[in-house]
Amino acid sequence: MPGVGRRSRAGDGAIDRPLGDVRLAALARVQYGVVSVSQLARLGISDDAVNSRVRTGRLHRVHVGVYSVGHALLMLRGRWMAAVLACGEGAVLSHVDAAALWGLIEPRGTKIHVTVSTRNGRRRPGLTIHRSQLHPDDRDCVDEIPVTSVSRTLLDLTTTFSPAQLRRAYEGAERRGELDIRSIERLLRRSNGRRGIAALRELIDYDPAPALDAMSELELLFLDLVRDAGLPSPAGNVLVENYLVDAYWPAARLVVELDSYEFHSGRRVFERDHRKIADLRLAEYEVLPLTYRQVTEDPTWVASTVRRHLNRAAAKVNV
Repeated sequence: MPGVGRRSRAGDGAIDRPLGDVRLAALARVQYGVVSVSQLARLGISDDAVNSRVRTGRLHRVHVGVYSVGHALLMLRGRWMAAVLACGEGAVLSHVDAAALWGLIEPRGTKIHVTVSTRNGRRRPGLTIHRSQLHPDDRDCVDEIPVTSVSRTLLDLTTTFSPAQLRRAYEGAERRGELDIRSIERLLRRSNGRRGIAALRELIDYDPAPALDAMSELELLFLDLVRDAGLPSPAGNVLVENYLVDAYWPAARLVVELDSYEFHSGRRVFERDHRKIADLRLAEYEVLPLTYRQVTEDPTWVASTVRRHLNRAAAKVNV
């Protein structure tokens, strides 16, 4: 029975780990290292046994009623799963976190968004909780994590995303083969009067440009920023001095390098990028490195800085 040790079949008299621990380890593996207190109870692990495991460092509290198994360090999917478990039965990952799980956008933000039924959802530190009675078609599951469907995720994004950001998420859904126009149309029909449906309806007839498929989200956001600021369009992903650069204005000899630091792929790439910047500057190019946060959180400063660089280059030509 759960929680009772069993003897080794080798006949050496040794006692195997309790069945509860074996089952706990198996559950933790498929849930990215986290479990809920209700799941522990179903495994036959009592409250006293839970407290004992917490004291000895075998369980670590992530949220009220949710623990990580073995260590406190969780990867992003573990934090997503823990957030859903913390909000109880029927909770799903939603909004920007759902979009990131589906691969429509890069992960962002510090608080994790979860949607629960109107009957649930008290406040929890580190989580943004939304209350909504979701239609069954608005629920899905990605790699064992309950999540809003792609269509519902796009509708939720309309409340906080700019039209350009929403279009990028929509393009991401198409690139990944997750865009279902009929599903979106059904969602819009049953969401009559809901905020954001007009913005999503406008995208149904939108045909994402195939040429944009190879560009990163950050590059696309930067191009939107340039266009919205009325700046001349740069060449994108072109070779300058045998280096591939993100954006380039030939007349101004201005190069913009976009760096999503949080998701940088390693020290080797970090060192290579800095060497590229040094070599381009030695070749008398203006090089402006910009981060994801600068592009998304301070677009006015970014546009102003690019404009000053372009104006300064134009002034040199006219001297």
